[in-house]
Amino acid sequence: MTSLSVEMLAADAVEPITSAGNAQLGVAVLAGIAVIVLLITKFKMHAFLALTIGSLALGSFAGAAPAKTIASFTAGLGSTVAGVGVLIALGAILGKLLADSGGADQIVDTILAKASRRSMPWAMVLIASIIGLPLFFEVGIVLLIPVVLLVAKRGNFSLMRIGIPALAGLSVMHGLIPPHPGPLVAIDALGANLGVTLALGVLVAIPTVIIAGPVFSRYAARWVDIKAPEKMIPQRPSEDLDRRPSFGATLATILLPVVLMLVKALVDIVVDDPEQGLQKVTDVIGSPLIALLAAVIVGMFTLGRAAGFSKGRLSTTVEKSLAPIAGVLLIVGAGGGFKQTLIDAGVGQMILDFSEDWSIPALLLGWLIAVAIRLATGSATVATISAAGLVAPLAADMSTSHAALLVLAVGAGSLFFSHVNDAGFWLVKEYFGMDVGQTVKTWSVMETIISVVSLAFILLLSLVL
Repeated sequence: MTSLSVEMLAADAVEPITSAGNAQLGVAVLAGIAVIVLLITKFKMHAFLALTIGSLALGSFAGAAPAKTIASFTAGLGSTVAGVGVLIALGAILGKLLADSGGADQIVDTILAKASRRSMPWAMVLIASIIGLPLFFEVGIVLLIPVVLLVAKRGNFSLMRIGIPALAGLSVMHGLIPPHPGPLVAIDALGANLGVTLALGVLVAIPTVIIAGPVFSRYAARWVDIKAPEKMIPQRPSEDLDRRPSFGATLATILLPVVLMLVKALVDIVVDDPEQGLQKVTDVIGSPLIALLAAVIVGMFTLGRAAGFSKGRLSTTVEKSLAPIAGVLLIVGAGGGFKQTLIDAGVGQMILDFSEDWSIPALLLGWLIAVAIRLATGSATVATISAAGLVAPLAADMSTSHAALLVLAVGAGSLFFSHVNDAGFWLVKEYFGMDVGQTVKTWSVMETIISVVSLAFILLLSLVL
């Protein structure tokens, strides 16, 4: 799951790197994924190397020229790092400022004081849903990680009990609620009403996020009972601080990029004129890069200077924040490279070819096509775009409410079972310090619950509306 520009690049029609038939492509996909899983689990190979080798294996099994496979992999790696690498780096800087200034401590202490132990997962899912409304998934993760890890450690919670609700809130927003890229593209492709889709999306999202978040986290915490990884936990500053930022200033700094992106989304909806001056301004300040950069710069004053940091101390904080994320960036980038190799090999088109003759209800058809493309390519937005394009003719005679439900069905299918070909899988794995098996049992299962539960509520609404 990456930013719109990256996903749209991946979704563009490209000349396939191989002329293999569908059967050979299917075998190649299974073989590529098997190589990755085997290298990581049995041979304990670093995920970056495993993903690189798995991509080359996929190309070989599909009969693609090695040069084309390499070009596809490097293009996907580059576009993914370009799309999310800077955001992860800025998020790491903001997280380090929060930690070193005592701002993260202030938020965690306030949350622990106000929320009971029983209600903590509910508090996390609420915070994540609010923050995730206008944000890309990766931006929400890098903003929430310091808080999630500190709450888990300070409150002595299982990481899954706190982390799963936060991830569920972010993921549901990403897949079902405009102004996220996937839902917006599907609304346009299907000619659905944005307001109706938003309203019905919220109706579906609320019970879905409750079941996939606080409820499922009980079981996830039993299956994978781990503590927050020490290397990722924002460390307390080495020396005691005379003062630390207020709760209000810290919260305002974290929410600044959220507000900027939400303003951009609202202006895009209300004004809808790219040549209008106001929209030009909000398009700039509301872009993820500028919004997070603004939060970092503001944080240097509201967090760093408020804690009494000198200019030298601020510089040191920024420098120390970047080293721990090098491995995360490489793994996420390699995941994007593997995804792009799948797409360029023609796997998405293979799924569309298989689905052309399916005779099932439109809502279920849209969901199944999105599921198949999601499993094959690892991209939620590519799955949404492709599935929406295929079922678009079916929306022509639908009522306003059912067209909106079709958008939501496609979005729900696009979230199904994130695994090794999804950059988001590796992002969650690395930040939470899990191995592949643990990530599948928690993150992948959570994504599947979101997909299936939201489909159930969508089908129920279709009977009522």
